[in-house]
Amino acid sequence: MSEPRRTPLSSWHEQHGARMVDFAGYLMPVQYEGVLAEHRRVRAQVGLFDISHMAEFHLHGEASRSSLDSLITNNLDRLEPGRVLYTALCREDGGVLDDLLVYCLAEDHFLVVANAANRDKVAAWLKDRLPSAVEFVDESDATALIAIQGPSSLELLSRWSRAATFQEELRSLEYYHTLQPAIAGQECILSRTGYTGEKGYELYLPSKLAVSFWEELLQAGEELSVGPVGLGARDTLRLEACYSLYGHELDEDHSPYESNIGWVVRLKSPIEFPGKKVFVTQKEKGVGSCIAGFKVQGKAIARQGAPIFAAGKEVGQVTSGSFSPTLECGIALARLEVEALQGELEVEIRNKRHPLARVEIPFVPLHVKD
Repeated sequence: MSEPRRTPLSSWHEQHGARMVDFAGYLMPVQYEGVLAEHRRVRAQVGLFDISHMAEFHLHGEASRSSLDSLITNNLDRLEPGRVLYTALCREDGGVLDDLLVYCLAEDHFLVVANAANRDKVAAWLKDRLPSAVEFVDESDATALIAIQGPSSLELLSRWSRAATFQEELRSLEYYHTLQPAIAGQECILSRTGYTGEKGYELYLPSKLAVSFWEELLQAGEELSVGPVGLGARDTLRLEACYSLYGHELDEDHSPYESNIGWVVRLKSPIEFPGKKVFVTQKEKGVGSCIAGFKVQGKAIARQGAPIFAAGKEVGQVTSGSFSPTLECGIALARLEVEALQGELEVEIRNKRHPLARVEIPFVPLHVKD
């Protein structure tokens, strides 16, 4: 078995007491002082995430827009420079290969951000289908990615840089938009998307600048109680916000319509893309399974894979489950048969069945656009 890859910040995490784990082939921090404290810091103040394990592919050339547009589910055609698009990459049978963020950096320059676990798969899939006129560059190893999340994220970045131009651009940056500031003379990418439900930003910068920038943010945010946050709290935060995670809510066996991201599929466009014929049928006739949100009655916690029953029959499984620090109860996303949604449901945990209460999702209010 090969050693996990390291991010530019792995040594910093180790030196500052993080518990490290192998995640998606990378050595990553799962927690520092504890999941509950880190989760609550992001909900109330601001936290820093090392997400440098994500994959970054740059597409260059006049044909990059039209070529990429024919491969993804969402509408790239109207994406202007400075905008970001959430989309899916699908097989012909509709299965989701990955969910992606696409950045339009210029009319002939796009950044595709993929999940770390799917880096090689997505790179190979794109390169096999892009024409030779499109230059494909994998910048994953040369790029560090730091997320700043929480209600004080704007204030933290404002304290980090007092430059008047940066301050003006930062305060006018809208949701799913991006700008390209210079840090230490290097052009970087700052976006506002988020994966926690809170207002937040992401900064893509050269790997060699990661540690210094990370430490500058920590110093600038001392009065804001900023601190590093690991994968454990990242997962509970995104679960409360009901953001899908590949390998849980999304996979190659289910389509976007079966995974509650059908809104990323454009069917009225004349553009043909992989899976479109399947999606037209699913839109017209419906699907057999879906993702729904539940609270677990009692103190039990339902984890991924826990079976769900209706009238004694297994009708689905938990895709993501955890204790919610905000709601102080067990919550879960689950894939189950659509027909079972109207009946009483139970989840089996350690050979004992517990009632499930279906709730509207997301579990907590979202503040990403605040």
